[in-house]
Amino acid sequence: MSTRSEQERERLKEEYKDHYRRIKEAKERLKQTEQKGKIAQALNNMNADNLLESVDEFLGKVKDKVTNVEARLDVAMDSLDEDDTSTAAGKLKQEELDSEMKKQKAKQTLQQVKAEMGMLYSEIEKHAEEIHAEKTIGTKKEDASDNEDSSDKS
Repeated sequence: MSTRSEQERERLKEEYKDHYRRIKEAKERLKQTEQKGKIAQALNNMNADNLLESVDEFLGKVKDKVTNVEARLDVAMDSLDEDDTSTAAGKLKQEELDSEMKKQKAKQTLQQVKAEMGMLYSEIEKHAEEIHAEKTIGTKKEDASDNEDSSDKS
């Protein structure tokens, strides 16, 4: 008789586990559905025209900066090519000095381009802050209230 009661207890235990798994899955689906609803609501509340206009303006500025940097890099590379043809007629020591100068000049140009790209990145970050993009989903305040809600539901 004790084996029968143990079997019955194990069967009930498995049923409870299954029941609680289904409850947990249902809560997760509910949470995902609520989050999708919040995202959809946030998207509906956004003014797409202003956002697209500011993004287009921003991209235009970025393209201008990149074009400017590329042009300066091309000019620097052309000047390196001109230096290369003029040193071919010089002496061996002069060639070594010239090649060393070219390397230094190329390094300086590369550093300048990197610095400008860094400034470009800084401008990108600054412009993103000017747009006032605010995170509205998944903030700490909301997460805390979600945790309270889930503890109330349990």
